[in-house]
Amino acid sequence: MSERQTPITVNDAVAAYDRRAGELFAQYESVAAEDVHSAVLDLLPSAPGAVLDVGAGSGRDAAWLARLGHQVVAVEPSAGMRAEAQRRHGDPRIRWIDDRLPGLERVHRLGLAFDTILLSAVWMHVAPPDRRRAFRKLITLLRPGGRLLLTLRHGPPDPERAMHPVTRAEVERLAAEHGALVTRTVRMSDRLGRADVIWESIAVQFADDGTGALPLIRQIVLNDAKSSTYKLALLRCVARAADAWPGLAVADGDDGVVLPLGLIALCWLRSFLPLVAADLPQTPVSRNGAGLGFVKEAFHRLAGTAPFELRVGAVFQDDRAAALRQALRDAAATIATMPARYITCPGSDRPVFDVALSRLPRTGNALVVDAPFLWSFGRFRIPTHVWRALTRMNAWIEPALLAEWTRLMQRYLDGQGRAVPEGTIAAALQWLDPARDTAEVRRITARMLEAGEPLRCVWSGRPLSAHTLDVDHALPFAAWPCGDLWNLLPAAARVNRHEKRDRLVSADLLDRSRERIADWWERAYVRRSPLLAARFEREAQASLPLDVEPHRGVDIGAVLDALSAKRLMLRVTQQLPEWLGPRTAE
Repeated sequence: MSERQTPITVNDAVAAYDRRAGELFAQYESVAAEDVHSAVLDLLPSAPGAVLDVGAGSGRDAAWLARLGHQVVAVEPSAGMRAEAQRRHGDPRIRWIDDRLPGLERVHRLGLAFDTILLSAVWMHVAPPDRRRAFRKLITLLRPGGRLLLTLRHGPPDPERAMHPVTRAEVERLAAEHGALVTRTVRMSDRLGRADVIWESIAVQFADDGTGALPLIRQIVLNDAKSSTYKLALLRCVARAADAWPGLAVADGDDGVVLPLGLIALCWLRSFLPLVAADLPQTPVSRNGAGLGFVKEAFHRLAGTAPFELRVGAVFQDDRAAALRQALRDAAATIATMPARYITCPGSDRPVFDVALSRLPRTGNALVVDAPFLWSFGRFRIPTHVWRALTRMNAWIEPALLAEWTRLMQRYLDGQGRAVPEGTIAAALQWLDPARDTAEVRRITARMLEAGEPLRCVWSGRPLSAHTLDVDHALPFAAWPCGDLWNLLPAAARVNRHEKRDRLVSADLLDRSRERIADWWERAYVRRSPLLAARFEREAQASLPLDVEPHRGVDIGAVLDALSAKRLMLRVTQQLPEWLGPRTAE
């Protein structure tokens, strides 16, 4: 910024571009568009499409895009730059418009949706108070599946051209608020050789799987009327069930998937316990959980329960068992009568989700959170295309959902004249996964070694001792936090910590290791004790895509096949780097 008393405005910047049009035109044209945008070349549409170039400047990028066959709308508010660009780049596939951010009113009047929107060296000219509106205007111009490509300028500002600080975190937050996701960031040196200027190329994308599920989910998250946070909570519960326990889903014809209602209620309690504990309002008037239909005596008796204790496979005794059973029943009733009833298909009163409550049978002093227990609360039916979208694309969906949930709670707090310390909302909304705890499996391996049972690294085949043994997560904990027995395998410490680390095993390595993994499962869990065998089956049934009936005995081959399928899903949905195996034979 300059040292003038009044800050430089966007209009001042446009005037500066007019005065220096000749100088800046030559500067921009001295660098090839392919070099400037090398980090995102593969993200441009492969077939001719519609592209919006905002802040088109000299027309260098617009002309390049037109040569690739795209129809380009080039927006440039500087009359001097625009006139020279039209003279130099007179391609009929370029339509020039005098317009500017944050409004882009003339572009919006065109009624077009674009495959790609390009903002090259523009975002730093938008004043921070205008950025939320500017981003909203841009994102609504994208078609489903379209991309917004920005380059951020980091470094000292030009004192004449109204430049403001920019950050990737701000773009990520704005993307999440609008149901989009930052899919790529690449930092690059300045093509004009300025040592103190760094550029950051960022890609923002609307996901679209072609089924209509994601537009429906975006509609529910961002546009549906909400008198509470219940709709958002239900969507998050289904998404979390899809991510962590897809094995409990059962196909219901070709167009539906059914989950145990108790699983959705379990995720519901896990979501709301920390929010109520932090006294964060879920309606405009709620305080300390008052007025929430499921926050009753049983819910309060669960106070102090760590959220990650509410998981499939957990065991509860006596009063905690009774409290959990009743709290789940209260949550299931609320889900059925409130959000599931009012989340409807666009243009109709037909609910997206179908819920059938069951009469919960009486049980003893202990309960195991397993499939039969969760099914005893009823059925929760989801359209197949919505289920698949939540299974495959929760990384796109949950940030938008949480951003809207945060906005609603902040609005409720403001309406109540209350403030909470910074970070309170984010901490309460965080989905707390279990710690990376391998202690139980380490105790099993210690007993096996003491008894003289041989142990080998499942990846290398190397014999293990107490000094060389480590416990590895077959599917990396950093990408998919899961401490289930089937996911914990003996491995050489050097191999696990220095070679595999948080990478995903390749399909070939998993196939080569099948016999060693099966041997470990058999000896460590299945044949060791009926309790471990039951837990192994229960956890595999819930979190892996198994096709076998529960309580039919452990089918090691089926679990291995399901592990392979889950590996493929993580590879496709998260694009995790693969590990091919130990560097040397052992």
